[in-house]
Amino acid sequence: MLVLVLQGPNLDRLGVRDPKRFGTQTLDELGRALAQRGSELELEVQQFQSNHEGALVDRLHERQDDTAAIICNPAGLTPYGYSLRDALKEAPRPLAIVHFANPFSPESLHDDIFAEIATFYVAGLGARGYSCALEAIAGALNP
Repeated sequence: MLVLVLQGPNLDRLGVRDPKRFGTQTLDELGRALAQRGSELELEVQQFQSNHEGALVDRLHERQDDTAAIICNPAGLTPYGYSLRDALKEAPRPLAIVHFANPFSPESLHDDIFAEIATFYVAGLGARGYSCALEAIAGALNP
């Protein structure tokens, strides 16, 4: 079963962008770790990142019919990415929203318009949040 991982704007800079907040793991390293964990859970993981909301929507539309579940970190689109939100809402599959940091913390500058459509919501665990989301999805797909 395929799990599509959609990574939003600026996540291509993982590993060099604010390492105290996002860690030192690169996006490619994160993708490999997720693929490995997915394999252990008998899931195929495919990661896609874009700095453009339309490209994320396009990839979702291209893969949605072949996808058992979705993990999405909307990143900079979190407060206003309504077209991505609507596309995810219309995909009738388990959806995990993942954030490295807690978007509801006092230092946060925005709301999360994706929270209410999530089957699973993981925030504040850094890169570990993706593994947690993948395990939750595996449990939902194989109860």
